[in-house]
Amino acid sequence: MILNSIRGSQSWKLLLAIALLGLNMGFEAYKWKILVSLVQKVSFWKAMKATLSGHALVFNSINRFGESAARSVFLDEGHRLKGMAISMVGSMSLILVNLVMGLLGMLYMRIFIVDATHHPEGLSMFWLTGLMSILSFGTILLGLLYYKLSWLIRLLEKIPLVAKYRFVVENMEKLDWKFLTKILLLSALRYVVFITQYVLVMQVFEVGISVVDTAALVAVLLLVLSIIPSVTLAELGIRGEASLQLFGLLSTNLLGIIASTGSIWIINLIVPAIAGSIFLLGIRLFRNNK
Repeated sequence: MILNSIRGSQSWKLLLAIALLGLNMGFEAYKWKILVSLVQKVSFWKAMKATLSGHALVFNSINRFGESAARSVFLDEGHRLKGMAISMVGSMSLILVNLVMGLLGMLYMRIFIVDATHHPEGLSMFWLTGLMSILSFGTILLGLLYYKLSWLIRLLEKIPLVAKYRFVVENMEKLDWKFLTKILLLSALRYVVFITQYVLVMQVFEVGISVVDTAALVAVLLLVLSIIPSVTLAELGIRGEASLQLFGLLSTNLLGIIASTGSIWIINLIVPAIAGSIFLLGIRLFRNNK
């Protein structure tokens, strides 16, 4: 069935989903380029190499923690700590988008999909509503912190221990709402690419769920994956189980759901990590020859 789907009339959608990886990484690289421009000017190509290499370096870290530090390797010495600090703003923006879209997906699921007898295992209507309330509070708090970063940095600098390392975060005092909104928009555009890839791949493997339902459930899935601690290699199992629980509410094509989930995992995580490893190997060989 899987081979037939790949070879079928919808196969071009799988190719399009793969091609969208370039747009996905492009938005992330451009976002990082804009952020670190407050510290050091870098070309888009260098930003792309840093983005891909970051994927490779944190491949086995929990939820790819430390990606900002990994990318800072591509900055000049003396700028790396500053670059790592400012890069955290990009991560924060993606988390905020993930929370907002995940909550909207949960709201849609709560209204149109889930009912008293039709819900993911272990998640009743009561617990779903409670979880949404907690996440809503967290999202509002994170949004306030995001747009008040410059104020927060100035406040923290009054602490003697933080003031000692002021040079690391001083560039974050320059962040105004226009700049932060631009970064947030780039994260949102990248998120739209994620959703589009899922929709395309699920159509290839004939999961049989409407575009709107797929988008809503993918938003919930991405939120779940961002909350549960996991490393990239182990994430496939968690991703597969969560996908079956969510998409299984509307589709009986379990093999198609697993195939879709595995394909997205390979496209968005494994391929960038391999490409990043090649860049890192090139840097290492260059330094050794030098």
